[in-house]
Amino acid sequence: MRLHEYQAKRVFADAGVPTPASSLAETVEEAVDAAEEIGYPVAIKAQVHVGGRGKAGGIELVENAEEAREAAKNIIGMDLKGYHVRTVLVEEAVDFVNELYVGVTMDRGEGKPVAMVSTKGGVNIEEVAEETPDAIAREHIDPAFGMHPFQARKVVYEAGVDRDLANDVASVLRTLYQLWDDRDGSDVEVNPLMITSDDEVIAADAVMNIDDDALFRQPELAEMGEEAAEGDELEQKADEYGFDYVRLSGNVGIIGNGAGLVMTTLDLVDHYGGSPANFLDVGGGAKADRIANALDMVFSDENVDSVVFNIFGGITRGDEVAMGINQALEQFDEIPKPVVVRLAGTNAEEGMEILNEDLVTVEHTLEDAVQRAVDYAGEVDK
Repeated sequence: MRLHEYQAKRVFADAGVPTPASSLAETVEEAVDAAEEIGYPVAIKAQVHVGGRGKAGGIELVENAEEAREAAKNIIGMDLKGYHVRTVLVEEAVDFVNELYVGVTMDRGEGKPVAMVSTKGGVNIEEVAEETPDAIAREHIDPAFGMHPFQARKVVYEAGVDRDLANDVASVLRTLYQLWDDRDGSDVEVNPLMITSDDEVIAADAVMNIDDDALFRQPELAEMGEEAAEGDELEQKADEYGFDYVRLSGNVGIIGNGAGLVMTTLDLVDHYGGSPANFLDVGGGAKADRIANALDMVFSDENVDSVVFNIFGGITRGDEVAMGINQALEQFDEIPKPVVVRLAGTNAEEGMEILNEDLVTVEHTLEDAVQRAVDYAGEVDK
């Protein structure tokens, strides 16, 4: 479960992490009033679950009421990478001289949480990890003992943070780890952690993702999650249908049965030059109506230009999947997006015979199915 920036900042501030003064607004007038109360300059920031909001026009820095009104008009109601912006965070602008990254996540390879610090804040940390991995300092934590103060200082020093700031940055990092541990986090990060000319550290952004399976222990955060999902119709649909679903920024829709199978399909889409639009796991034993619901979800995403089904039958039967695909597609006078299907395993041959090839493209290998879906999406892009 992902929290919005304003929700994560609320949690961070309550734990003692310094955050800018801010106020949530749903209308242009509310945004202008909030800006007047906070004092200019302010940043007006779209509250949607996507990265790169600034480059996409979802964040604007304004100096007066006229600019605030214009920015709020532009952002509230806009479509930002497929998300409809309903609220903005009006936030005090930070006069900074440096930007850092600090975060905590689970290193599944090591089987331990890992704390990370980098002096290359303010940019996509995945890009930093790929292009300059040495720019990220890491420290693994034994969850039985938690993060010791010396570990926080060690990773901060190794990242190259100025020693005058090291204690403050280490304090923020230790707080993030404690939140990650206490709140059943999967990812907790600040990017950027801004450094002011007065050597103050301020969390200019906030990310907090919670383990869905632990929400019964986090009722306060669970309520925040319901609030966060209200702005995203696809997330709401996923909850209603009971799907494991994550929306991504690409245009190749992906449906599979099993998390590993879906992840493999995502990797292959990327390998063949495409960009995944989502992670959607229909689960085991999926019947025809569940498959039809999965197609309804993916077709509802305006970013999707093609769809690939990757189904391996164990409990899930290929003939049931095929009936679900036919059932869903026969509702349309014209198929909204090209659909490619790969079936294997239990009753796969029967499923292949049932599939209406006037409605779908059938491929016998996963590689061929993914390549065809990527090609279809590329043709739409052109």
